[in-house]
Amino acid sequence: MNAIPTLEQLHALGPKQQPTYPDSGAVDAAVARLRTAPPLVFAGECDDLTDKIAAVTRGEAFLLQGGDCAETFAGVTADNVRNKLRVLLQMAVVLTYAASVPVVKLGRLAGQYAKPRSSDLETRDGVTLPAYRGDAVNGYDFTPEARVPDPQRLVEVYNSSAATLNLVRAFVTGGYADLRQVHTWNTDFVQNSPFGQRYEAMADEIERALTFMKAIGADPDEFHRVDFHSSHEALLLEYEQSLTRIDSRTDLPYNVSAHFVWIGERTRQLDGAHVELLSKIKNPIGIKLGPTTSPDDALAYAARLNPQNTPGRLTFITRFGAGKIRDGLPALVEKVTAEGLNVAWVCDPMHGNTFEASSGYKTRRFDDVIDEVQGFFDVHRGLGTWPGGVHVELTGDDVTECVGGGEEIDEVGLSHRYESVCDPRLNRVQSLELAFLVAEMLRKA
Repeated sequence: MNAIPTLEQLHALGPKQQPTYPDSGAVDAAVARLRTAPPLVFAGECDDLTDKIAAVTRGEAFLLQGGDCAETFAGVTADNVRNKLRVLLQMAVVLTYAASVPVVKLGRLAGQYAKPRSSDLETRDGVTLPAYRGDAVNGYDFTPEARVPDPQRLVEVYNSSAATLNLVRAFVTGGYADLRQVHTWNTDFVQNSPFGQRYEAMADEIERALTFMKAIGADPDEFHRVDFHSSHEALLLEYEQSLTRIDSRTDLPYNVSAHFVWIGERTRQLDGAHVELLSKIKNPIGIKLGPTTSPDDALAYAARLNPQNTPGRLTFITRFGAGKIRDGLPALVEKVTAEGLNVAWVCDPMHGNTFEASSGYKTRRFDDVIDEVQGFFDVHRGLGTWPGGVHVELTGDDVTECVGGGEEIDEVGLSHRYESVCDPRLNRVQSLELAFLVAEMLRKA
């Protein structure tokens, strides 16, 4: 268990979705720099998160994971980070009250700088260049210079992630996460938006609960600060392997780039490099499972990634699409449950519901997102298992990237504020709507 696979061993497995760097010396220099960089997270924090996800596995907690599709270096500002954190905290308060269990808060941030692509190349007006693979690899501008993969960007990922985590830690311990303040933001949302008013009853219930707690003098520390953890897809092997270290307390390997890392739909080959690397680390990990996953595949992943069947170690993040989840998910859940495997089930309602709008923008329908979450809940309710959480691409800003929702954004309206460099995200209002709708599902569950 203790041996960390070398980069040479990982590359010998033919990993998918890796950049082709023109200068191997520059790669070696970037990796050497990362190997000496201090950890971004600590092993003990990762263990705490494993314990929290173990509660999700048992049906005693709910997981909320959210953030950008792909972070950008330009997006590492106090306003940007605060807005993302704020909307996640607002969602968590609503979900905690409705579920009557703790909500594990997991940001899709401080490391989500690389994206797998369906094609290595992009063509515009007869010009073909390497595809943009996220700020961790190359630049977004459609020029030959910007699109050359640059390993020095991996060092910038580290620095940007450190700055983001520094801000998040300051916010969540410095009073910004105070429960009453977060509830006030939700109250403003309900009162000031015409479509927010349908959630007034639940907001009033939370208000009464808080007033009662105040009246009896209850003011625990948990009202004023929250635990918040970081996560990203473990895609770029140079970055993830060089930030995998042997913990001095336990002599065991941890990936110190984030508390939680996951394997994507495109890189989950059972004999591939990504499964090999993540099978060796002690962090809690996830794996994306799409509609091509068979029940036997799910068992094989569990055997490879969690051979000890440790609760909290493994999360299955399902991404079927609204039209496929009710047919595709039950067989997986039934077989995994029958085998007695300790797995947290989390719904990613974003990635199976992407389409191109008539205006050319990549988008998602809010109704499809909600329908997939509803299908996820329906399947688990039918099988007597726990719908453990949601994994959502979102932003705290008022962008126009997904159609529908209470604001009734249409395909023409996407052009107003389409800011994502990759996939469309729910905006602030759509994210809060999602939280209130999932809260209603949790009450029935």
